[in-house]
Amino acid sequence: MIEEIFLKSTIKAYRDYKELGDKTFLQLEENDFHFQPNEESNSIAILIQHLHGNMLSRWINFLMEDGEKEWRKRDDEFEVHSFKKDQLLEKWEEGWQVLFSTLESLQPEDLSKTVFIRTQPLTVTTALIRQLAHYSGHVGQIVMLGKIIRGKSWQTLSIPKRQPGAFNDKMIKK
Repeated sequence: MIEEIFLKSTIKAYRDYKELGDKTFLQLEENDFHFQPNEESNSIAILIQHLHGNMLSRWINFLMEDGEKEWRKRDDEFEVHSFKKDQLLEKWEEGWQVLFSTLESLQPEDLSKTVFIRTQPLTVTTALIRQLAHYSGHVGQIVMLGKIIRGKSWQTLSIPKRQPGAFNDKMIKK
């Protein structure tokens, strides 16, 4: 019972983070995806490339193979490429599709199994939490870059400033 609740809650949390990224992308223009605040910062395009590579590596054959696949080219994920917005969004969707397909195939009894990431043994539960923390950090970076890029034209993804009462009323009505 608790395992089923954990799986459903975890899948919902992943979906919520994907949605934050999706809502950010809707506010961005083609060139915005390649904006870098400085040389050491990642652009949204680079973050998408990295998440895509990580998701494919971690979630393909999740219960059977190490999550760090030999075919992954991690360093290339952090290189500047000339991907267009639609190509980046295809990578974004593909990564999440692989993740959700794997998560939705898991059974409660799988949570106590052992998987490996870079030869490190982890329970499935620990691996799910580890990846959720990783992805939420990068989605937060994407949202922050979106806010920087859009400035005053940014449309909030949560509670508008100085309007918590109206937001709470809206949530109650749902």
